[in-house]
Amino acid sequence: MNRGRIIAGALAALLAVPALSQSAPANPFQPPPHTAPWPELASGKTPAERSRSYELSPELRRGVSAAEVRAQQRRLDAALGALPGHTPGVAEAYVLTVALDSDPVFAREAREAARVLAARYGAGARTLTLAGPDGTRDDAPHGSISALLLAIAHLGTVMDGREDVLVLYTTSHGSDIGLAYHYGDTGYGILSPQRLKAALEEAGIARRVLIISACYSGVFVPVLASPDTAILTAAASTRSSFGCVAENDWTFYGDALINRALRQPVALEDAARMAGRSVAEWETRARFLASLPQVSIGAGARGWLPQIEAGMPRIASASVGRPAFDEAALRAAAN
Repeated sequence: MNRGRIIAGALAALLAVPALSQSAPANPFQPPPHTAPWPELASGKTPAERSRSYELSPELRRGVSAAEVRAQQRRLDAALGALPGHTPGVAEAYVLTVALDSDPVFAREAREAARVLAARYGAGARTLTLAGPDGTRDDAPHGSISALLLAIAHLGTVMDGREDVLVLYTTSHGSDIGLAYHYGDTGYGILSPQRLKAALEEAGIARRVLIISACYSGVFVPVLASPDTAILTAAASTRSSFGCVAENDWTFYGDALINRALRQPVALEDAARMAGRSVAEWETRARFLASLPQVSIGAGARGWLPQIEAGMPRIASASVGRPAFDEAALRAAAN
């Protein structure tokens, strides 16, 4: 199959996700549904030209008022301005979580991931979440490609690139060309592995823990792997991940890794193995094709991970929300 057909198929799959009901009672915190067709984002006539266009991470905003753009910029500026600077001589973790899709499962997951990761890595005020409304609140800068790249650039100015560690958690739909940004019918884009790598390098952030929850997220591993990078993904580069239904509290991978394994006082690599086993069990019982979560931990990262994990809570915290895997519901749907 040629590259053009792969890209077209991957983007078409994004549109197959169930939209939120539009008959629900008015709720100021209800996220916007996806109802319009996905627009063309890449340029070029040949598959190679279009592939290169997607690598540049195109982003489209349409039908957004100037007042809303200004309000979101103010939110982001305030959140970035509240992040404290580096403490000299101390290796500190900065946590950044982002939901790139307006389906509320991603916003819920990004918010709780921020709490879990901040507690695990002692990040406290060095924590930032980019997420839209989730049905109960709309209190954070909305996630988008631009907001994520601006946040990374700002973190590069407050972190010490030689000592500090960025812990980044992204949750969204994905394709074999990168992560999908999709906010209602007004925001669209693709964040490619190449663009994320460039943003981290431009910011001078060498030490990083990257956790990418999306279908096909394994495409980020070969591009972003480095001696000082620990990267965990929800799926292999050719596989879908599961649980990304708007009404859920968690995706399969988010539930297994964030809501369960990373609440335990175990090393990151052990938590990744625990999560992988949980996901594999759920997929087997649901008769889904295995997503095959990926783990890559560089030699340098193995040296500094124990330092930033030394202060993790010694007692596991309880999982929250509805489990991503509901065998009873699956059986009812099958019948």
